[in-house]
Amino acid sequence: MPSKAEIWALIIFGILFLLIGFVSGIFTYLGLILIGAGLYLGLRPGGILRKEQVLESWGMLIENGQGKYDKVFQDTENFIEESKAPSLETWKDQMAPGIIGSFFGEKRDFLVVKAQQSSMLKPYQIFVNARDYGNNLDVSWYLTYRPSILEALLSLFRLGGSALALSELDLFELQDLTAYTTVCHHSTLKAVGKLMLALDQDPSKIDRKSKGFLGIS
Repeated sequence: MPSKAEIWALIIFGILFLLIGFVSGIFTYLGLILIGAGLYLGLRPGGILRKEQVLESWGMLIENGQGKYDKVFQDTENFIEESKAPSLETWKDQMAPGIIGSFFGEKRDFLVVKAQQSSMLKPYQIFVNARDYGNNLDVSWYLTYRPSILEALLSLFRLGGSALALSELDLFELQDLTAYTTVCHHSTLKAVGKLMLALDQDPSKIDRKSKGFLGIS
């Protein structure tokens, strides 16, 4: 995905072409196209999951687990509901890794989890994925920071991105984010462990620790 510098380059060149457009009309249209492209890339269109949005992650490969992805999705969602964690919303969605990938149909299924208990936590969404990888099942989750359009627009004017957003949480909000992420992590682990037992495998071999700022286990 393009960096902030590349996005700003599109916008700045677009403005320059708009100014030149006072001389020749064709530059006006080109300027509008460049500005529109820059804003489109910068404001995170829906259905796209960027790697720079990821704050925390976990994953593992289940041997001979091919074809069991729906089971992992359903069990993870059920375990999240059984936790009675407050104000968590879940749904299935298809996501692409970038603009070009979304145009050419490169999408994967995710279970999306969103915390609704506070406006500060709403941008922090968790994406759980399960997919066949040869004879194996690849299971993973990603805690992401996906701001609203206004927040994304403001982020173009500041440094720090997702890391800065985390620093703006107060102690209670950070506690809630950690608890919310832990519920999703444990629910995914339980779904994976349940599948491994059904495949006569040892769930104790699961690497339980996530990678990132929170380091959940």
